[in-house]
Amino acid sequence: MARIAGVNLPNKRIEIALTYVYGIGRSLSRKMLDELNIDIDTKADELTEIDLNRLRDSISKILTEGELKRHIQGNIKRLVDAGSYRGFRHRRGLPVRGQRTRKNARTRKGKRKTVANKKMVTK
Repeated sequence: MARIAGVNLPNKRIEIALTYVYGIGRSLSRKMLDELNIDIDTKADELTEIDLNRLRDSISKILTEGELKRHIQGNIKRLVDAGSYRGFRHRRGLPVRGQRTRKNARTRKGKRKTVANKKMVTK
């Protein structure tokens, strides 16, 4: 089993297997494989040690896994500390990019909380 950037790659096409590394998507995977002249249909276990080393060198030049997560968390912390609107939305756990929240945004806002009806006071 091939191991790159601390991740065990599954025995799938190398184009797909590289996406198991946090920070590498399909387009970046395809771009790196084109630059290294590695066939995208090759299975991960069929790669030679030379190809794996070239891939490791290529991946080490970009932010992946823990480094990328720390970088993203630092960016969010900077926004929160600066007191910006986006930082405020992050702190409150609300959508940051202008989505509506009146009817949707369940992923960010969490499960609904039922509020009991207040009885009307009659005069």
